Amino acid sequence: MKAMQIMNYGTANDLSLVETAVPTINEDQILVKVGAAGVNPVDTYIRSGTNNYTANFPHTPGLDGAGTIVELGKNVVGLEVGQRVYFSRNLTGSSAEYAVCATTHTFPLADCLSFEEGAGIGIPYTTAHRALFGRANAQAGDKVLIHGATGAVGLAAVQLALASGMEVVASSGTSEGAELLRQQGVGDVIMHNEEGHLAPYQSLEAGFDIVIEMLANHNLNQDLKALAVGGCVAVVGNRGTVEINPRDLMARDASVIGVALAQIKPAELALIAKSLRPLFEKGVLKPVVRRAYALEELPQAHEDVLKSGALGNLVISIEN
Repeated sequence: MKAMQIMNYGTANDLSLVETAVPTINEDQILVKVGAAGVNPVDTYIRSGTNNYTANFPHTPGLDGAGTIVELGKNVVGLEVGQRVYFSRNLTGSSAEYAVCATTHTFPLADCLSFEEGAGIGIPYTTAHRALFGRANAQAGDKVLIHGATGAVGLAAVQLALASGMEVVASSGTSEGAELLRQQGVGDVIMHNEEGHLAPYQSLEAGFDIVIEMLANHNLNQDLKALAVGGCVAVVGNRGTVEINPRDLMARDASVIGVALAQIKPAELALIAKSLRPLFEKGVLKPVVRRAYALEELPQAHEDVLKSGALGNLVISIEN
């Protein structure tokens, strides 16, 4: 089979297309013919060995993906050969024609979704759901800021918050992103590259119940000033350090929480997948695919996923 691999920690340009054996499964695993692979920032951290991530080599990048089951271990129940599925945290890397998956991280793909859309579910929607409901305890009627809302996780959070009856404010850094957010149904879009963009919300009366933060090292200090009493900042993304004044938390009886998908337990993951499925089937949730790359274009996708101005999911299209 064809796969993209790297032989040691390195840059995106160190990835290369190779021909390798189709992986084998044990009695508890699933073999999926990959239709599309998701590309997420964490893939670049694993590839480069940064942010405390490690890999075994040769390494095939890609945690998320979607495709068709072609083989089941004898102990696997609840799934069938020929079934369309999406997955995350697979065992062999999704930037390949086949991937070995675990039953704990493989779920039925709604018929209305393509493989490219399915490849944008695993990390983005699970992270957004856990940030909103599992960590920030969001409820209908809450006033929520999605700070950096045009990336894969941000758009998933926007869709989930709107579908749950929350008052959503979302930020973008570009006019194209702002238009995308309006198309998603956001009525109040702010531009986070403008000085003082949070100033109108930095009072107890105008503050947010929840802030979903995608770049805490830039924004956390100002986020805290934009919380309502009892408010919460859920940190989904961060690329450095930041200085804050804890009195901003104390004055609001507020909190900051981290969101780490790696810490999720299989039972919680299964519940999230179960709650998401009918929303996908009814079209309430729908991944936004910004660009689909060919398998050999994975190095470019790894570069692009870290650029500002994201407008949805980046995926690798493997099966036409």
